[in-house]
Amino acid sequence: MRDMTELVLGPLLRHVGERTATVWVETDRPCTVEVLGASSPTFTVHGHHYALVEIDGLEPGSQTPYQVLLDGQVAWPEPGERSLPDSVIHTRRDGGPVRLAFGSCRRSPDPRGEHGPDALSAYAHRLAEGSGQWPTALLMIGDQVYADELGEEIREFIRRRRGTDSEPVDELADFEEYTYLYRLAWRTDPAVRWLLSTVPTYTIFDDHDVRDDWNTSYTWREQMWALPWWRRRITGGLGSYWIYQHLGNMSPEERAADELYARVRAADGDAGEIVDEFAERADKEPDKARWSYTRDFGGTRLVMVDSRCARLLTPDRRAMLDDAEHQWLREQCRGGVDHLLLASSLPYLLPRAIHNAENWNEAMAGGAWGRAGARLGEKVRQAADLEHWAAFDASFRSVAGDVLAVARQERGPAPASIAFLSGDVHYSYLARVTAPDSGATPISQVVCSPLRNPLQGRFRLANVLACRRGMAWAFRGLAALARVPKPPLRWRLTRGPWFDNMIATIEVDGRTSRVRWEAAADGTTLTERGTADLSA
Repeated sequence: MRDMTELVLGPLLRHVGERTATVWVETDRPCTVEVLGASSPTFTVHGHHYALVEIDGLEPGSQTPYQVLLDGQVAWPEPGERSLPDSVIHTRRDGGPVRLAFGSCRRSPDPRGEHGPDALSAYAHRLAEGSGQWPTALLMIGDQVYADELGEEIREFIRRRRGTDSEPVDELADFEEYTYLYRLAWRTDPAVRWLLSTVPTYTIFDDHDVRDDWNTSYTWREQMWALPWWRRRITGGLGSYWIYQHLGNMSPEERAADELYARVRAADGDAGEIVDEFAERADKEPDKARWSYTRDFGGTRLVMVDSRCARLLTPDRRAMLDDAEHQWLREQCRGGVDHLLLASSLPYLLPRAIHNAENWNEAMAGGAWGRAGARLGEKVRQAADLEHWAAFDASFRSVAGDVLAVARQERGPAPASIAFLSGDVHYSYLARVTAPDSGATPISQVVCSPLRNPLQGRFRLANVLACRRGMAWAFRGLAALARVPKPPLRWRLTRGPWFDNMIATIEVDGRTSRVRWEAAADGTTLTERGTADLSA
């Protein structure tokens, strides 16, 4: 019999403040987890054991190496693993530069190299070698795992567990399979595992964290809930997301006030049913859960927006965000900060041709060209993934009004920059709002995607063509024929598109904000591809 409790996954360094830090772990059996003198017992969900250790009393701006103890014995660093530096907690201090690295869409592991070099791994190697500036935080903006595009390792696990013919075929079925996928994504590469143990990480989901086209329309939801296996899939997806990703996004104060977290920790035995009930309710009644959140890094405000689960989809209404979520976002869009960053997994500003095509498709699927046109429009929507902000035109217009109000000092002193941070589309670019006049505050869209999962073949060619200026007019004509008014903003791409596996960094110093994109030249090296001043 084993004497030591072991780490299954982690440690993951999550929310970090000026004096506080949160370390997340999964262990192979119930135990007490200790980090820097702070401790927490594990809680159990579907036979898996987790803990979030909340450390307090750190010095602002300090660097503190740490170990993880399980039942009093050192479990991290793991015995014999000394090729990487110690895991260190870097606390924040107001003033000074802020660096937010971000990206999305990471397929892992990839033993055959089908998806190219991993930008996240290359970034980890650079930090481990001491040759890069340390980030304030890492933002993972969607598709941290792919539940519907499986690699050979997870396929083999599923074959051993439930055979080859059980539904869903070639997709995850439930919570247990999600736990294995997270382990593959975050433990397989030692450099990435170390990175996640020492850089504060904040996340939000996108569709592949659950399933391609997740919540694209009311029709899609009806189709999925008619499948006999969907309930286990959606509860497994959202329940595991709550544990593996969302809990660490919260501040200690937010977790202390979270009723679900309190119930799970107080459960007598396994809390799987509690989490499943929450997950199903969160899917069916999105206003009963909030996945969005805000974080302030000195004078920089980050608003992380849930543009997947919070959608309002009924036979009569469709919106990117339900009414409560729209109101919450409106309240976050205010001045009095140096820089306002709005992170959404889905780009708010797409290449104009794609925006116009999605405008047209939404109107067509909504009946602008009759019932037959509506049926065709729905098929095209699902086949071509036409479900970004542009496909929710009323929501797009509402957010445009909010950011323009902030830029024009209608909600307090104007920021020096407003930028949307996004992923999803599997290429990277910068778009600038050119009209209407937003005063002294430039408005930008910064996209960085993928970390590792590049577009190939005809999909890449289609997006190359869509980024050309002349392509926008044809789809604008179709949208006009469907009686869609012109967008309330005008914008154009000024950097990119780049189709490499990439990671980007927003660098803020006072009222100046810049972005840098870097491509993975190989598994350990990054090469700069472009820079831009977001505050000018």
